Order: sequence, then C-alpha cells, then structure tokens
Amino acid sequence: MWTDKAPRRRTYLWQRPDWPQWRFDAAALAAPLAEVHRAQGHLAGRMADVGLAQRDHATLQALTQEVITTSAIEGEALDLDAVRSSIARRLGVDIGALAPADRHVDGVVDMVLDATQHYSQPLTAERLFGWHAALFPTGYSGRTRIQVGAWRNDAAGPMQVVSGPVGREKVHYEAPPAAQLPAETAAFFQWFNAAPTGDPLIHAGLAHLWLVTLHPFDDGNGRISRAVGDMALARAEGTAQRFYSLSAQIQRERKHYYDQLETTQHGPLDVTPWLSWFLGCLLRAVQGAAGLLAGVLGKAQFWQRWADVPMNARQTLVLNRVLDGMEGKLTNAKWAAMGKCSSDTALRDINDLLEQGVLARLEGGGRNTAYILVK
Repeated sequence: MWTDKAPRRRTYLWQRPDWPQWRFDAAALAAPLAEVHRAQGHLAGRMADVGLAQRDHATLQALTQEVITTSAIEGEALDLDAVRSSIARRLGVDIGALAPADRHVDGVVDMVLDATQHYSQPLTAERLFGWHAALFPTGYSGRTRIQVGAWRNDAAGPMQVVSGPVGREKVHYEAPPAAQLPAETAAFFQWFNAAPTGDPLIHAGLAHLWLVTLHPFDDGNGRISRAVGDMALARAEGTAQRFYSLSAQIQRERKHYYDQLETTQHGPLDVTPWLSWFLGCLLRAVQGAAGLLAGVLGKAQFWQRWADVPMNARQTLVLNRVLDGMEGKLTNAKWAAMGKCSSDTALRDINDLLEQGVLARLEGGGRNTAYILVK
C-alpha cells in the first residue's frame, strides 16, 4: 500500500550527507565471498559435464523459478505453464505442447530474459522504461492507473512503503522526491555500467540495494531491482545460462529480506550487514541448484528410457509437469486439469501408460486412485 498521509519520521540512506558513497568491510566479507565463488565454480563444473540439451532445460527451469518467484514476492501468482511456455518459446527449448500466450506473463518473462540474456548491454533509463511497460501492459496496477514507462511524478504525494490499516499506517520507507530522480538515476547508471572496481558479486548486491532505495517507479520497483541484480550476477559469471534462481531463495526468506532492507535503509552508508545477508542468500540459492540439476538429469533419463513409447501431446505435457515437481499425487482429476481434457479422456491416457509400463498404480483405489512414474 502506498500513501502520502504519514509524515517522514527518520533519516534514510539517500538523506545522509555522504550519499551515495557506499562503504563495507572487505575483510568481513572475504570469507562469504570465497564460499559463494566456490559454490558457483562447483555448480558450473557439474553443469559442464552434462549435455547441451540438459543445460538448456536447467536454464529453462531456473528462469521459470525466477519469473514465478520474483512475482510471488510481491504477492502476485503467475500460471506455471504460461511462464514455462513463454520462456521456452523465447529460448527455443522444445517442451512439447505449449500453453497459450499471456500478455502479462510475457511482460515479466521479457524483463527477466532481457536482464539475463543481454547482460553485457548498457543499462539505461529507456531500458528500464521498457521493462516497466512490459510489467504493466494495461497501464494499471490492479485497479489503479499508474505512470508507465516513466519515472514516478509523486502527484499523489511522496512515495512511501507502508503497512497497517488506514489511519494507523506504519511507514517502513520513504523514497527520494521525484524531482531528484533524473540526477539520482543518472548517477546509478554511470556506476552500474562502469567496470566493477572490486568483486562483481559485491557490485550485484549494491545494485539491488541502490535501485530499490531510489524506488523510481509507481509500482514494480522490487521486481525491477531484482532483475537488475540478476543482470549484475550474469555479468559477474560471464554467461547467459542460469542454473539457479536468487528470487526463489529470496521468496523462501521473504520476511528476512524485507527486514534487512528496512534496517539497512535506516542505517549508515556502511552496508556490510546487507551485503553479508545478500551473499548468504546467494550462496543458499547456488547450493539449492543441486536439486534442480538432479531433477533435470532425472527427467532426461526418464525420457531416454521411454523414448520408444508413442505418446500424444497431452501425455507428454502432463508427464513433463509431473517431472518438473508437481505438488501432491497424480490422480485422474489432476491429469484432466493439467491436460485440459475430460475425466474420461484423462483415464484413457492413464490406462494407456499403465499398459506401457510408464505409470504404476499406487495402493488404494476408487475415485482418488493415484499413480506414479516408473523411473
């Protein structure tokens, strides 16, 4: 909720006389930096040992997680099939049947892919305006009309992050006045596009914090700041292939993420605590990619085993959904929902795969009979 009713109460980072002269304790961050670099190297080595198709599917999985979770952090749920299909179309990855295009989903996908696939191109105001317009294709955030593809103008008052009922709002943060944004963003772009003077992972953590501090848009600031952070990470790694999702890890630590941001905004320009948390979160994201890799390899082995079994497009689609980590048990009703077909058609699909040995029936029966993949 954004409001102009609550008065400014505290000094924020951008109000300090030494803004934006970021400081941090390099010695205190040396060990976590080394740990992240080791984890990244280990993951890159494991991925180098698998085939190109498996790396493409790992990238598809990681980017799908990124799009889904960067929206979920803001309380917005996107359709998994629509996101996965949108990314697959743009990357040219074959996943069988594709879900219909969704304009809103495509906008988030376009932003994330532009940030991670074209990471070497300069970051500019026009580029961010394009991302913002892609996030809000109708010009509305919910039912509220907003400035799209332009910096906010604060026509309704200062930009504030607040919580609580009307009349008893708690102000968590107030952003710089709109009149300062041209100069503030110009300084940010100059810094971001210059070669990092230290470790590029520090650059990524500062980029995320700096842009979210400016809060330059009416809405979408969190998603755009995380995309800029991902762009900096892609630059640091020197590759467009993504094998982990930082936003997925941030979503798991969502409360701590917001607590860290709020605490940092009220502190000094020494942002060592923020960078320490950022590096820890990044490490957990990279380490968590082991599960993603295992899933991709397991999926490849599954399809190799059953390569000679003829399947229709609907069977391929549903089995891919199951292999990608569908929640709960596979039932006739879930098959019908995922395959967008009738219960009778779903049962014919399932019985065919039972006869082929691709599926096995779990113990139990009746309407809630469940099935598992034979791996």
